[in-house]
Amino acid sequence: MTKTYLQVQKQIAQLQKEADTLRKKEAAGVLARIKEAIAVYGFTAEELGVGVRKTRAAAAPAAKRKGAKKAGAKAASAPRFKDDQGNVWGGRGPRPAWFKAALESGKTPADLAA
Repeated sequence: MTKTYLQVQKQIAQLQKEADTLRKKEAAGVLARIKEAIAVYGFTAEELGVGVRKTRAAAAPAAKRKGAKKAGAKAASAPRFKDDQGNVWGGRGPRPAWFKAALESGKTPADLAA
């Protein structure tokens, strides 16, 4: 005997109810383990990324706030190459003229390594 559409819909509803019950039971166990870890390790709400929501002023991007440093700005890296005249280059971006000239004069990048 083949199943009818209504029989399949009833079965789906029954399985969904069973799935919801299992999810709640599993979630309770997960929550208990999380609470235990919080108690053992002393995590704060801030460390977990939960808690007080930021206000609009606090949530504004740093670049828009007066006096804030440019967002995404990175500290300068140590120079990888230098010459006798005090020129330095970090090794990123286009090669500077002094570096090209040194290579043309017979020096190798290893000779110019900082």
